[in-house]
Amino acid sequence: MREPVEVRRQRIMAAVRARGTARVRDLAEELRVSVVTVRRDVEELTRQGGLRRGHGVVRSAETAEEPAAEVRDGGRVALVVPERHAYLAEVLHGARTVLEAAGVPFALHIAARAAGAERPLVERALADGARGLLIAPRWLGRAHEAADHGWLAALEVPTVLMERRPRPGSPAHALDSVCSDHWYGAHLAVEHLVGLGHRRIVFASREDSPTARTLRAAFTEIADAHPLVEEWAWTLSAPGAGQEGPYPADETGEVPALLRKTGATALVGHGDEDALMIVQRLAEEGVRVPEDCSVVAYDDVVAGLGTPPLTAVSPPKGEVGRVAAELLLHRLRTEPGRPAQRVELLPQLTVRGSTRRLTDPGPALG
Repeated sequence: MREPVEVRRQRIMAAVRARGTARVRDLAEELRVSVVTVRRDVEELTRQGGLRRGHGVVRSAETAEEPAAEVRDGGRVALVVPERHAYLAEVLHGARTVLEAAGVPFALHIAARAAGAERPLVERALADGARGLLIAPRWLGRAHEAADHGWLAALEVPTVLMERRPRPGSPAHALDSVCSDHWYGAHLAVEHLVGLGHRRIVFASREDSPTARTLRAAFTEIADAHPLVEEWAWTLSAPGAGQEGPYPADETGEVPALLRKTGATALVGHGDEDALMIVQRLAEEGVRVPEDCSVVAYDDVVAGLGTPPLTAVSPPKGEVGRVAAELLLHRLRTEPGRPAQRVELLPQLTVRGSTRRLTDPGPALG
């Protein structure tokens, strides 16, 4: 028997009041109705004044916190992210849902692919009245990262780094930050492949971002220590994917040759587009995925669109943005001097058609 509309709306109100904020999709799952039905209920409850809506998020009008005093006085939050970065687009969307649900105005600033491009954007945003900052510097190389530490640490507004973790002991070490635990993501990829019987693995990653450098270090540590990994090798996932070379010839994206050299039957590729292009290159060389080589992508932005769809490690991109925005709003609403927070969120593994249990390496990789 279908639940009466008024009863369902009362349950929505009770759930939102109890939590303060709830996602429309979560409410739909709990009530066992469609997302469209919950949206209609939320629209009516908002019209009646009981709820406040954001993008995919609903907040109780009775318990919702007021925006920070700094923002009410005419300021806003600045979001600074690199251009053409699909991964961080999901992080940005997560932050946006929280800021909109809280009624906090914000402005987006896109940094060009150049060292130091973020600093003038931040200075301009502050001059325009920004009272808080969410930022994900590109940091192509370690020198670029080090050059930004000083001015970031000296900012006089609450600042939260998204998917960036300054090096220990650096001037920016004490900034708030929210990151994915990429070591754990690398662990998930290796354990999945080892669990399928693969003992020889190639890691193909980028080297032009903090995430990429963290992953390379993680793969090295995990593979070296794993008792079941017999041999492994690393290569750049594509020519031009590193900024701190030069790299030897066997570290510049020649994956098919490296697979044959090591006898590897599995590969982990970062990021998605590079992994998909590697699969295409393998096909040109007669190496079948997953029959001859199992492939795991890292990022899971477009990995599921490949042929075959790629098994992928998925960092919690949207959740990184949401948690970062919530942390920034907390900073804006409280007195300064609170200890900095360094938050890490765990990735997940989504298994698709590009990995399979090892039976026989076959002649292609022999």
